[in-house]
Amino acid sequence: MKGIRIVAPSGAIDTEYIDQATARLRAWGYIVSEGAHARGKWGRFAGTDDERAADLNDALADPSVDVILCTRGGYGLQRIIDRIAPITKPIIGFSDITALHQLSALSHQPSVHGIMCKHIATLPEDSEPIVALRRVLAGEAPEYTWESHPLNRAGEACAPVIGGNLSVLYGLQGTPYDLRSIFKFSNFQISNQKPILLIEDIAERHYHIDRMMRNLRLSGVLAGISGLIVGQFSDCEDDPSMGCTVYETIKEAVADYDYPVLFNAPIGHVERNLPLWLGVPTQLTVTTENTSVRQLLRG
Repeated sequence: MKGIRIVAPSGAIDTEYIDQATARLRAWGYIVSEGAHARGKWGRFAGTDDERAADLNDALADPSVDVILCTRGGYGLQRIIDRIAPITKPIIGFSDITALHQLSALSHQPSVHGIMCKHIATLPEDSEPIVALRRVLAGEAPEYTWESHPLNRAGEACAPVIGGNLSVLYGLQGTPYDLRSIFKFSNFQISNQKPILLIEDIAERHYHIDRMMRNLRLSGVLAGISGLIVGQFSDCEDDPSMGCTVYETIKEAVADYDYPVLFNAPIGHVERNLPLWLGVPTQLTVTTENTSVRQLLRG
């Protein structure tokens, strides 16, 4: 039986979601505990920087904790990421939790890009994200097949997935936690293997998405990957003055490369946010008919 520690490293959350998520996880047979400040509030944050960092480090050091579930995203991890110990156990979350996924990659520790307390608390038991998360927690490797998107670029890649929220990744550029640092200091350089990049976002202006994608291109990130998974860009309205859609802007940024590109993956700030392991071997196959994502868990 696994021990799950709920921590709040970013924004404050409605504590009812913690109660309801805890009840569901316990019903599945898990031992659930909370960080000391998981229910805290300090302005927009779930506690002070010191409190949030301490909860994460306590969870990492506690031998009874097997998995760390983040309450929600929001903003806050960039303020404390340099205070967090190397990641030694799976972190579950998305959005602002992308910063922890980056630290996990640098620590050679797989993590899960997936739903957090609100959706665990409120989605139906038979909903796809809940069923998929339950399987991930039970040790099953995710395997998905999705319909093709008109903008997809066909091809195959087999490599670990890295990334997450595009804005968070952009905010970490030029720091020890950016994507190029993962290329340089992780096993990717040793194995000469190029990772698959996952991106998603919410409520960003079209031109800002273009700016972030051009940054990744100019910095060499987009040339250093073997595939691209484009998730949901929720509430990111197309700007007619840009002359194309948001997805077409992303396609333009990777036009010079020949790796497979998957658009409209059900990953991101939507209810149908399916879990995906970061840092484990992943077979990405994109054809004109459909796309398959198959992950292989070590051990």
